[in-house]
Amino acid sequence: MAAALMKERQSVRVAPLRFALDHMATPGLDVMTFLALARDLGLTDVQVRTDPCSKAVARGKPSADVRAAAAEAGVTIISVNALQRFDEWTHARKAEASKLADYAAACGAQALMLVPVNDGSRSANAERQGNLRVALKALKPILQSRGLVGLIEPLGFQTSSLRSKKEAAIAIASVDGQSAFRLVHDTFHHTLARETSFFCDLTGLVHISSINDPTFWIRPDRILGGSDNCSQIRTLLDGGYSGPFSFELVEEVHALNDFAGAFASSIDLIRRGLLRRVPV
Repeated sequence: MAAALMKERQSVRVAPLRFALDHMATPGLDVMTFLALARDLGLTDVQVRTDPCSKAVARGKPSADVRAAAAEAGVTIISVNALQRFDEWTHARKAEASKLADYAAACGAQALMLVPVNDGSRSANAERQGNLRVALKALKPILQSRGLVGLIEPLGFQTSSLRSKKEAAIAIASVDGQSAFRLVHDTFHHTLARETSFFCDLTGLVHISSINDPTFWIRPDRILGGSDNCSQIRTLLDGGYSGPFSFELVEEVHALNDFAGAFASSIDLIRRGLLRRVPV
């Protein structure tokens, strides 16, 4: 029994967890300070944002400065967030996509986040799926010409035009886009969409969400708003996923006095949950 337990515990260590941080967690910091914080937390990967949650682009920070700051901090910019409403393809969206892709490539990012329409204006299935394929086909050369990957994040909300990873995976295959696109597995949206399928080989990023519940930072006995983070992480690791696990944290954590301590405790919580094989 002891030998079996030891073997089981060793199995979850086969793929070391590679944690990352989304700028959403610390929106009050300018991008340079955010990159330095990631370094001080011992991280090697971050996500920067172009929306009001981040000052990376909103305040006109030159991409060359962001690239230099990331190099100095020794961190990799996983992605620039995000091209919103990407599956509603228009001339304006194409221009926006090109501009964001230029910025992402210039600042040294590996990918551009792609977020679907999420305002409740869901079209019929055939139209939605057709719109998705049109957008992916158009985005493919924009991304490839700049050496970027498009990270597609299905949103589990009923109001989203793209709720499931399965639908996104089918669309990627239909445009022969496996070299240009990857899926984002968000633990919250996976639960919200009631998905049971994992696409480990097609996953490029995992978001660990606090589900609007800051107590997960300090209460290891609590299931995160119904999202069984450790169970999902374990399934992804067992399926061969070896990419980053990025903490995409919501507003409630912004009031924490000791962010660094809370972040370290959260990482420890996840690691212990994996070893104990219990939901966290």
